[in-house]
Amino acid sequence: MSVARSRLLPALLCLALPFGAMADSADTPTLAIGAGVQRMPSWAGARTHRSDPIPFVDIELPQYGFSLSTEDGLQYDLIRGTHLHGGLYGDYQWGRDHDDLGRLAGKIPTLAPRATGGGYLEWDFSKQLDAGMRLSHDINGAGAYLELYAEWDPPKIGLVEQSLQLRWQAMNGGAMQRFFGITPVSAQALGVPVWQPDTGSQLAALEYDLFLPTSQHTGLAASLAYGCLLGDAAASPLVRQYGSRSQFTESLAFVYHF
Repeated sequence: MSVARSRLLPALLCLALPFGAMADSADTPTLAIGAGVQRMPSWAGARTHRSDPIPFVDIELPQYGFSLSTEDGLQYDLIRGTHLHGGLYGDYQWGRDHDDLGRLAGKIPTLAPRATGGGYLEWDFSKQLDAGMRLSHDINGAGAYLELYAEWDPPKIGLVEQSLQLRWQAMNGGAMQRFFGITPVSAQALGVPVWQPDTGSQLAALEYDLFLPTSQHTGLAASLAYGCLLGDAAASPLVRQYGSRSQFTESLAFVYHF
């Protein structure tokens, strides 16, 4: 099922563009490019936001089991069943820059972007409803990530195509420590306790996406996602004293569909 979707983890796990062009049929090849703007938390757990220009790419070749997009990453379907799909999965994680940290700059470390790789499984209940999971690991690091999701495409409202997604995400101790941990040096600089989070739940999120055609080949894609940090991520002094459990991401892009 080709849908408009985001993962909210550009600030939390990976970050990915939170929308995609919707195809009329799951068997129809898709090629779409575009550009837009995304407003997202400045860093994982931040209460402040940043706005960045973003590219948009959505390539889907169902006959080969291949897809590549700025919102879903790379997927190669090795099963290609009528309802069951699964195979290789890869994505790219945003880190956090010095300029993103504001008053925390110099007190907690910056994080370089990382590529992740792993696998996925997905079950299509219908062309409008699917559910699945993704399991991945840092290619050059210690972080591991699990995501469970369910996605539904409601009926169109006029020309407007819609998508709703509910997801739950978890991290291992290495990833938790990287994004939400506080070392003794950082704890002293911030005046907060040392924090060593462990494996567990990290985020629950709900997202609404829409696509409005503006011509035969063009359209506007928009997305609004709300996420709530969970477990050791929410309990981190970084979040409790300098951030927020509530994480919002909004996107708007102009898309050209070939």
